[in-house]
Amino acid sequence: MKQNNQTMPPQPTAELLRALDSGFTERRVAVGADGAQMAYRCGGGRGPLVVLLHGISSGAASWLPCASLLAADARVIAWDAPGYGNSQALPGAAPTAADYAQRLQALLHALDLRPDVIVGHSLGALMAAAYIAQAGPAQLPARLLLLSPAQGYGGPGKEGKAQEVARQRLDALAALGVEGLAERGPGRLLSAAASADAQAWVRWNMRRLDPDGYRQAVAMLCGDAIDDYLGRRAPGVSVWAGCGALDVVTPPPGCAALAERFGLPFELIPDAGHACYVEQARSVARWIRSGLAGYAI
Repeated sequence: MKQNNQTMPPQPTAELLRALDSGFTERRVAVGADGAQMAYRCGGGRGPLVVLLHGISSGAASWLPCASLLAADARVIAWDAPGYGNSQALPGAAPTAADYAQRLQALLHALDLRPDVIVGHSLGALMAAAYIAQAGPAQLPARLLLLSPAQGYGGPGKEGKAQEVARQRLDALAALGVEGLAERGPGRLLSAAASADAQAWVRWNMRRLDPDGYRQAVAMLCGDAIDDYLGRRAPGVSVWAGCGALDVVTPPPGCAALAERFGLPFELIPDAGHACYVEQARSVARWIRSGLAGYAI
């Protein structure tokens, strides 16, 4: 009988999972007129409110290492976007970033919270940009941080690229399933020097993807674009951009070009790939903390 010599990839440490349950607990709330269920995680106890939005291949729990570092200075909320985790999906197969932003408004309204800083990573940056383009004054943050922002493929002249990206992502999901996507995820989302713990955390979070929620997010990525929202952003909201220096998903030149188009301060996160808030949690937490300047922390 042939022996199976394959070894299981490293799993998140028991200590990390205990911290997730004890210090970054999941809560659920019904939001909006239709009572849609939204799941989110909370950390910290007092201070300014930081809202964290994950990207297309992740979820609220992925922010744990970074959120834990912020907890001493701020209250932290990370949502599971619609169609992720225990958050109810949006209606329709092809929602826009504005639809996700409207659900975020409903969540914060249900919790009676006004964010001081919103951090959007990757596809979450597109959602966050839509949020500051349409939220009312009582729900606007003072600052938005775009971290390795996905810019979307819905702009003029990008129809071919949008179709190609959608096909590649949906074909990969069909061929590999969520488990297969999770196994190859660290190689794409982290730098070659990423620790085994960072790789395990990326896999653990990707294994929790919902295929239908992922398909909706792919449709949004390929059908919408960040420039329109940033062009309509509310006055008075300060916007910064940052990117992992080793990011191959949203590479630094593209992020820097976005920052230049809109006159945004731009920061490189050293020694980090796309999931920079996992790989270099301390550097990203330091950057977010600098965005809290002026608040009593």
